[in-house]
Amino acid sequence: MDYAALSTLDFLPYIDADGQLPDSLQGKVGVYAIFDRDQVLQYIGYSRDVFLSLRQHLVRQPQQCHWVKVQTIDRPSRTALEAMRESWIAENGSMPTGNGTDAAIWNQPIDVRTQMTIDERTHYNAAIDELSQMKCLKNVARRVEAEVLSVLKKRGVQAEIRFNPKLKEEGLLDLK
Repeated sequence: MDYAALSTLDFLPYIDADGQLPDSLQGKVGVYAIFDRDQVLQYIGYSRDVFLSLRQHLVRQPQQCHWVKVQTIDRPSRTALEAMRESWIAENGSMPTGNGTDAAIWNQPIDVRTQMTIDERTHYNAAIDELSQMKCLKNVARRVEAEVLSVLKKRGVQAEIRFNPKLKEEGLLDLK
């Protein structure tokens, strides 16, 4: 399969002047590379819906998502997508941190337990039952969600961001 070298693709702004992510990528299958403000490669992924994946990454790593390069394909093939991703990583000369040491924070829901304050942790550990712990986790999730949304607002994001309410009880934040 023929695909473009990463270096030949244009940088697209992650968030356009209207505060939206690239709508043209909705429902598109492809490989994408995410770059920080200085256009340093942070992560390379592939997806059956590039738009939804870019939204997830923006919520998980808002400070790292400033530019994107995308190669879409018409016939989805995991083998082709993985080969393109590996080719781009090789072209980069080193593993982007988002594909290496920081892979979990790029690919997994936000675990709010890692962001508990001392007071929240004390309250959680003192909870007498599962329901009390769940309520505590939900409150921490709401605080972390507000912080994420605040960062996105400062970035000018106007796109609707909704988190899955059921996961908050487990101390996780992920988009609906």
